[in-house]
Amino acid sequence: MNCLECGEKIIGRADKKFCNDACRNAYNNKQNKDSSNLMRNVNNKLRKNYRILLELNTDGKAKIAKSRMNGLGFDFEYFTNLKVYKNGSEYRFIYDYGYKFLEDDYVLIVKNQA
Repeated sequence: MNCLECGEKIIGRADKKFCNDACRNAYNNKQNKDSSNLMRNVNNKLRKNYRILLELNTDGKAKIAKSRMNGLGFDFEYFTNLKVYKNGSEYRFIYDYGYKFLEDDYVLIVKNQA
């Protein structure tokens, strides 16, 4: 059997696919390249949004102008989950920090204690 990455003859177990860890890593990185780039970009946006929420919400609850969040680079398209409460309130969460849109272009930021 030959290495799937470099084509060298493999010595060892019969089910071995790569001659060494470097070839295994290179092969898998090539296979996952497209999805890795997408996931990396999404995770970077989520991380940035999270840092902004953390910075703006120092007391567990904060009312902030949406324009201020936009100015800091917050991207409202990216969040980890949406929770709709019985009273109809919609909160978008990024992990344990959530926000909901208020009147007059304000946003209420909360930290989920659960």
